[in-house]
Amino acid sequence: MVDALATTIALMSDPIVGIDLGTTHSLVAICDETGPRVLADAEGRTLLPSVVRFLVGQAPVVGHEARAHAVEFPLDTIASSKRFMGRSHAESLRIAEGFGGRLAEGPRGIAAFEAGGRTVTPQEVAALVLAKLKATAEAALGHPVRRAVITVPAYFDDGQRQATRDAARLAGLLAERIVNEPTAAALAYGLNRARKPETIAVYDFGGGTFDISILRIEPDETHAASDLFQVLATNGDTRLGGDDLDLLVMQWLLTQAAAQFGPLTPSPGVLQALRTFAERAKIALSDRDAAPIEIDLGAGRALRCTLSRAELVAMARPLIDRTLEKFRAALTDAGNPTLDRVVMVGGSTRMPAVREAVAALTGLDPYTALDPDQVVALGAAVQAHILMGGRRDLLLDVIPLSLGLETRGGAVAKLIVKNASIPTRATETFTTAVDNQTGIVLHVLQGEREMVADCRSIGRFELKGLPPMPAGIPQLEVEFAVDANGVLTVSAAERRSGKRASLQVVPSHGLTAAEVDRLEREAFAHARQDMHLHRVVDLAVNARLDLKWIGEALARTREALEPTYMEELEASMTRLKGFCEAAERDPAATDADAFHKAKDALDQLSMRLHETSIARSLKSMTPPKGSPRT
Repeated sequence: MVDALATTIALMSDPIVGIDLGTTHSLVAICDETGPRVLADAEGRTLLPSVVRFLVGQAPVVGHEARAHAVEFPLDTIASSKRFMGRSHAESLRIAEGFGGRLAEGPRGIAAFEAGGRTVTPQEVAALVLAKLKATAEAALGHPVRRAVITVPAYFDDGQRQATRDAARLAGLLAERIVNEPTAAALAYGLNRARKPETIAVYDFGGGTFDISILRIEPDETHAASDLFQVLATNGDTRLGGDDLDLLVMQWLLTQAAAQFGPLTPSPGVLQALRTFAERAKIALSDRDAAPIEIDLGAGRALRCTLSRAELVAMARPLIDRTLEKFRAALTDAGNPTLDRVVMVGGSTRMPAVREAVAALTGLDPYTALDPDQVVALGAAVQAHILMGGRRDLLLDVIPLSLGLETRGGAVAKLIVKNASIPTRATETFTTAVDNQTGIVLHVLQGEREMVADCRSIGRFELKGLPPMPAGIPQLEVEFAVDANGVLTVSAAERRSGKRASLQVVPSHGLTAAEVDRLEREAFAHARQDMHLHRVVDLAVNARLDLKWIGEALARTREALEPTYMEELEASMTRLKGFCEAAERDPAATDADAFHKAKDALDQLSMRLHETSIARSLKSMTPPKGSPRT
């Protein structure tokens, strides 16, 4: 009773939210004594598109509006940026096909984008999405939110996890825990299942990534709110998701267009339109046998075609087969246990072909009672509740990929092997191969191969100031420690000299602490200007809609209005149009308060117009006297 009260008080004053930072959509959730729930924005929407638009001289636009106008601003709108988190520019070029945006090389060769006249890192894009979710949570809860549990794909490596933490910091959030997405889904599933031991598979096929985790859930018979969640094995692919199927449909559409109109060189806007229609057709075919498509290609050409479910399944089959390969590998690593349940997570699992393939592999009907778009965020909120003392579940996750050091000759000495439970640590002793070395560079790698060239570089650091000694004499003790977030810290000590070095490894393709500090300072320095720009942009969008609706109502009722009222109304509309045009030319110089007053004045003045329009509509619907009633 006392514990529950303390947790409730803490939740009200300093809540920890759960966030699913997704490739396509993102969500924020909270968990209290009544259970987890996803938080909605002011319009009642729970899914926030992970899309950001950058325009010169304007504040970034995040979410629904950015997605809705992506065709108009194809080169300045960034979507699916999660795929580029913690990657190098060279890697990004290999996974960029069909990407809506311009790739660039960021600091030290990391992946970045050109948008809005500047270079933007994936961390900055993610930070803007997280900040939007933070604002949604604060509005819904009525309290400041500064802490979060954030989910990542289970197969995210150390660099990608570090990039996620950097994004949270830029958004003004402390990432209390980084949780693997399938593990979060298992936590949400655990609340609704019968309290008995179960071995489950979480099949997470999302917009940009695929993960499969095998877990054992053991109930604590002494406490109703306490279970053991032990991850037995995990596998996956951070370059496999619904985006890849969208790309295949785009290519199919281009083939159809070439057959009708000859070879095409589509503009960025047309490519963005193709991507949008490809995604819509894919979603529609989850419930239909065929999806008609019509796209304006410009120059008087309109592509009209129909995509059947059978054609979509044929395109998707190689992708689905890749997920099944990962599934089999995870089962093997877990010791081929008998599964009690397969929990489906991620928007791509809505495809009937995906569910049928999983059922055929496992002999089990996939569990789809939980919303595949919300289950990860709900699980993150459960983990947040655990951290606040609301539940006593014990979560034992695993490391997805082995960690090691480069040794002489380009080999890799593995200190921590994949599927080791975290938190974990390992120690190994090394020595030198060259006489009189005074410094040793430690190259940290992640992967399952035996050679450096076949593994992923995580980072480097140097132990300096060693006294000159013959080769083989120094005794270098290296310790790898992976915390509960899956984040690696490396320490090294030379026993004879006592020299030590210890640091959280800065990923080769991540932001340095100094760069994160700079971005934080810039965000703080420009906060007032950014808020002004955002306000002006929002006013312009809403004012344009008001002018459209008022213009349509005016066209219907003009003859019923007094000339003096008409003149006053049109003058007010002209004034508001002037503010909209000024906002487009130079939003920074636009007087936001005056803009708001002009919009409010027109809203008040137009009430009479709307009343007249409604009255005319009702009158037209009233049957004449003597007419029969139905």
